[in-house]
Amino acid sequence: MTSTTPHTHDVCAVGNAIVDVLSPCDDAFLSAQGLTPGSMSLIDEAQGAALYDAMAAGIEASGGSAGNTVAGVGSFGGRAAYIGKVAPDVLGGVFSHDIRAAGVHFDTPELVGGAGTGRCLINVTGDGQRTMCTFLGAANQLDASDIDTDLIAASAIVYLEGYLFDPAPARAAFEAAAAAAHASGRKVAITLSDTFVVARWRAELLAFIEASADIVLANEAELGALFETEDFDAAAAKLASMVEVAAVTRGPEGSVVISGDDRVAVAAYPVAKVVDTTGAGDQYAAGFLLGLARGLTLEQSARLGSLAASEVIAHWGPRPMVSLADLAREHGLTL
Repeated sequence: MTSTTPHTHDVCAVGNAIVDVLSPCDDAFLSAQGLTPGSMSLIDEAQGAALYDAMAAGIEASGGSAGNTVAGVGSFGGRAAYIGKVAPDVLGGVFSHDIRAAGVHFDTPELVGGAGTGRCLINVTGDGQRTMCTFLGAANQLDASDIDTDLIAASAIVYLEGYLFDPAPARAAFEAAAAAAHASGRKVAITLSDTFVVARWRAELLAFIEASADIVLANEAELGALFETEDFDAAAAKLASMVEVAAVTRGPEGSVVISGDDRVAVAAYPVAKVVDTTGAGDQYAAGFLLGLARGLTLEQSARLGSLAASEVIAHWGPRPMVSLADLAREHGLTL
């Protein structure tokens, strides 16, 4: 059932509230630190401190996959909201300021007396590939009591990041958000987030998708991992048979979107130089989900996603550095 009640937010995201620390590195550094290139791994506070000390000088930027997405929605001029947990510390203040400055509604209660705000240590090689080590901290203390059901009910699409399958309390929040969305006739979107997430929780992800997801976003590697195959077309068709809309990004080859009998392939926007791929999938999701929330076609929505992804990979950091609304107008895309 789809709600006919007008929504006050286009997208409400539930995710790990993280501050990113990005630094340049080479393959030798990754090897010395025992890191798998292109991976995302969870670390504890002590491991985070040791890795941070070893990293080259870099930049700090508010991140978190779903947080990046709603910041992109805001940059497009969309109405976005976010549910995520930070601590009342310096990094928590940075995250809260940044997401609100992006025009995103954010009022999840802070975690008092517990772990510090989560941070993701991202080492980026010369080809733009990122290797991420994440200390979740306060982020994984998000639980079902933090889910604002009124906010969910007022949002056209509720967007859930797959990383929430890792900590048990946050997974409960994930399930609560999906239930609240469907109780209000709203759409539930999920991103698979990472091949390592898929490997850890493949059965659970498949069960959740079948039972609760309307829209799934993934990249080609995550899709293959979900169905344990290298046959892209077969995996895409299988995913599309399970949900209303399946959107799969393929890097420089663009993206493929399938809904029922409709299949749309959209090319990637050209980029003069790929600087940092952090946030590419997050920004694709921003444009794509906002397009769907505003009633655009699959192709129009995918073009918005591709445009946002092209902007973010041309600079350091996971969030737009220019107005995506202005960029869309320059390319003849309207919302």
